[in-house]
Amino acid sequence: MATNQNEPNATPGSASREEVKAAYLQRLPSKNLAPLWTVMGAMVPPRPAPKAAVALWRYDDEARPCCSKRARLSTRTRPSAASLCSLRAPYTTDTLYAGLQLILPGETAPAHRHTAFALRFIVEGERGFTAVGGKKVYMSRGDVILTPSWQWHDHGHEGDGPMIWLDGLDLPLYQAFPTNFAEMYSESRYPSEPSDEDALLKIPWSQVQAALDAQPGDHAIYHYTLPSYTAERVRAGTASAPVREACSFVYHCFEGAGRTRLRLADGVSKEEVEWRRGDTFAVPAWTEVVHEADAGEAGGASYLFAVNDLPLLRNLGMYKREGDDGMGR
Repeated sequence: MATNQNEPNATPGSASREEVKAAYLQRLPSKNLAPLWTVMGAMVPPRPAPKAAVALWRYDDEARPCCSKRARLSTRTRPSAASLCSLRAPYTTDTLYAGLQLILPGETAPAHRHTAFALRFIVEGERGFTAVGGKKVYMSRGDVILTPSWQWHDHGHEGDGPMIWLDGLDLPLYQAFPTNFAEMYSESRYPSEPSDEDALLKIPWSQVQAALDAQPGDHAIYHYTLPSYTAERVRAGTASAPVREACSFVYHCFEGAGRTRLRLADGVSKEEVEWRRGDTFAVPAWTEVVHEADAGEAGGASYLFAVNDLPLLRNLGMYKREGDDGMGR
């Protein structure tokens, strides 16, 4: 790539300086060169510049009906799914993918494995299961189910009514690697046996809420075993302290109602997201976040689950944070 900012000079009686410059730039592509100085601002911008947008998916009005309609068109071996994208798939944020998946009683999501790590937050239903590496784990609302990289896994449903969960994967990052792929198993199910409360694969909501409610103060945060997802509690009628992080987030309202006030990466633009139980919303990187729970909520609090890209940023030395809520990650 050309980095020399010295341009050819025009000589008296010859082409103008601008003409010489244009001819010079026109020759560069044929030599597989490009003038770095013309794109430096785009390559290294003066402030964080996420491409993703704030986005909200209403569960009762939009997301669930979309999944249910798709389920009527699905085969018994291909449950319905809906990607939550603020950009084209697979981008829910610049570095996170989230999607809702619905499986009906008797349906199977065929066994497969992929290079990307995945987690599933259970939104609705009972007696659905995920089998990972031969361990069959039953899922209930609020549970987190982990699927490590390159492990055979499949999903099924032995209960009644729909089973719906929120998938979270770091698929946008994997788009940069040609070795990002999935492999289907030879049968629809990978051989598995029930695994009672396997702590390496399942984190029940009861454990998470107990830890949140045991913390003092109006705002509490729970860090799961892996740092790429968290849960938060905001007492009714209160708000969390403003915090800006390099992370992007996909939030899901497990219980309650309220709003999240956002100041975007440019430091000026502001948005507000109103949420209630079941809703999911995306927050781009370097956005200041304040959660506010409605007064009078049943149980006295609202609960949010969140997927983030913290591990990636920390490993690259890119994590930054502004604000102090006493709960630094």
